[in-house]
Amino acid sequence: MIRIGLVDALVAGWRVSSTCPMETSVPYRSLLRVAGVGFFPLGFLARLPYATSALSTLMLLQAATHSYAFAGLASAAQSIAIAVGGPLVGALADLYSHRSVGLAAAIANFAAWSALLAASHGSRDSMFAAAAVVGLTQPQVGPLVRVHWSRLVESRNRHHLLPAALSYEASVDELSFVAGPAFVGLLASVGPLAPAVVTMALIATSTLPFALIYAHPTTQQQPSERQEKPHLPRRPLAVMFLAMVATGAIFGAVQTAVTVYADTIDQPGAAGLVYAEFGIGSALAGAACAWLPQRFTLRARYVSFAATLFVGMLVLFVGAQLVSVPAAVAVASFTVAPYMISLYALTERLAPTERAAVAMTVLCAGGPLGTAVGQAVSGNLVDTHGVEGALLVVLIVATGALLLSITALLADRQRNVWIIDAVPTKNLVAQEPFEQPHKAR
Repeated sequence: MIRIGLVDALVAGWRVSSTCPMETSVPYRSLLRVAGVGFFPLGFLARLPYATSALSTLMLLQAATHSYAFAGLASAAQSIAIAVGGPLVGALADLYSHRSVGLAAAIANFAAWSALLAASHGSRDSMFAAAAVVGLTQPQVGPLVRVHWSRLVESRNRHHLLPAALSYEASVDELSFVAGPAFVGLLASVGPLAPAVVTMALIATSTLPFALIYAHPTTQQQPSERQEKPHLPRRPLAVMFLAMVATGAIFGAVQTAVTVYADTIDQPGAAGLVYAEFGIGSALAGAACAWLPQRFTLRARYVSFAATLFVGMLVLFVGAQLVSVPAAVAVASFTVAPYMISLYALTERLAPTERAAVAMTVLCAGGPLGTAVGQAVSGNLVDTHGVEGALLVVLIVATGALLLSITALLADRQRNVWIIDAVPTKNLVAQEPFEQPHKAR
């Protein structure tokens, strides 16, 4: 099966514009027709457990041990376990099927949450281990659904809709990370067990049915015994992973910064509202990416959006000191999602079809890992430098992301290996489907 990436989708969309003006002018309406209306609300609810997991664990274990230090350590271990378990889930999905692995992951995660609730009445060691297992079994809804979109639009011969699908997924991810913590905050008023219990309910009523109804029941056609198993392009994928780590670190440091800011103005509840600005602005920018012109190539997007991210974080760092933290966060938020979408699109293009799920989960594993690192580093700096210390971490990380993109661009030298813009013809792909990944190794 020929795999179509973001640039192909844009070219295809341009070619059909004369015959399908409605689909190119209103891409999200076309997504409704391709995926079905039920896909969207259920897909949003299915990923909420991921967004509520860390905060639910933190509240549960803090109430059980009366120690923020231990609860924070266990929550960090859970984030690292998500980064480790995600690629494992992706590899199993590529080997077997998205449906069977998605169902197994949801059931295992529900059982892990049950174990964590039971462990909250036991020893700290059991709590720590259970929290890590919750992360290890986390259903990878976001990464796998992006692979689902790629296969869905290809099977329906609607390749031009892939950019809109990737933009939608970035936006809904951002909204889930706004709604999830806010939802947990409301449930916390009921009791420390409530967020964990509702997270389990979401897994049972949304994540599990979503995998059953919408996940692919079979895996992609496997290569014959005479064919060499396709390899992932390791170094280009490592670049994408590091870029996603940088994105996660920005989120983690911003979380720390707005928390400290809320404490300095004696309004702890303001932290959630200010951070919600960051997610909402990013979601809006991500949704707007569906209408970017086809002349704006993937190569140009990656470097341009890395530069925009740097400018946005510079505005955040300076604006927080000269104007206000909420105003600076609101402006900077619009520069995050476009950069993330370019990473997803590049990874979709880099990976062989048979390894698409593991590639996407490897990329997404960088998010929670980066968040944990960003929170840890910025947390150490705020003790001596306050909000400015956390925002300095944000600016340094954004600078690193920009330098990484420039380095990848220079290393590629238009060879279509590190940053894949041009796609071979179908005949060439059929004959030599994995030539480029071998070059990238």
